[in-house]
Amino acid sequence: MSGADRQGGERNSGQQSGTSELSGHDAQRRRRGQKWRRVCAGFSATAGALASLCVCLSGPALAQREPGHSGPAKPASPASPTSPTSPTSPSSPALRTPAPASAPAGITLRDQEIASCRAGESTTWGDGRDRSAVSRPLRFVYRHDAAPAWFDAPQVLALAQRAVQAWSPCGVPASVQALPPRTSPAEGDIQIVWTDTGSRGQFGLANVPARTLSLGPGLFRLLRERNPRYPAEQTLQMVLSHEMGHFYGLMAHSRRCVDVMSYYDDGKGQRCTLRDPSAWGSVVEYRSMLPTACDLARCRALNGP
Repeated sequence: MSGADRQGGERNSGQQSGTSELSGHDAQRRRRGQKWRRVCAGFSATAGALASLCVCLSGPALAQREPGHSGPAKPASPASPTSPTSPTSPSSPALRTPAPASAPAGITLRDQEIASCRAGESTTWGDGRDRSAVSRPLRFVYRHDAAPAWFDAPQVLALAQRAVQAWSPCGVPASVQALPPRTSPAEGDIQIVWTDTGSRGQFGLANVPARTLSLGPGLFRLLRERNPRYPAEQTLQMVLSHEMGHFYGLMAHSRRCVDVMSYYDDGKGQRCTLRDPSAWGSVVEYRSMLPTACDLARCRALNGP
């Protein structure tokens, strides 16, 4: 990790050598073809500098298929020691929470977590300094150039619009429009673009000062190669929702596993939290695709009535 990265407290999970313990493990998994985790990390706020970047890596959807297995990848076991994004056992300090009552029929415990935010649940990793939205209104513009061929422009635009709609209870006006080819964005626009350079080769990266939300075509191609039956639009929805959250002012990452603004572990043995540890593994990706009640509560607190 460079001196600047140390000062910024970055846990960069990109491809630069020696950036952190986390990135070292990710690089090894990439070389072995076994990287499946999804980790979001950002620059922390130090010396008055606001967090500005979020790097999103791959998720359980990228789990390696067994030899000869042509179907969807199997998620790693929640108890697997090789699954660094899996929460610790119920005896772990990070997960010592009372088990909730059984969910009503047809409603999962994960659904309950997404829909409600209890007192004390809206906590973060402390890896950034939250702030108000970068502007009012937020104007996102989508440029489809360099997108993977299996994503068409209306599809990606609809996912971006869905994310903005899901963030609307925060109270910050926002919109998403298509940016025609060879058209420059207006001053103040936030560009959503496809670029491995801008995304540092990851699924997504929000550069708040530059007003750029970069999507990484390279990892989406890897996702399609590894797990062609997995609905990649779900990963794209999650990435868009998460990275947009930084422009709404949520710079620190949530410690609730289910929050779209979360990441699963800090690379130092600390894990995200669940109301009921037994719910882990109930779905391939526990994190929500859209902002949860706790994500929205944080956003409202930052941006006022």
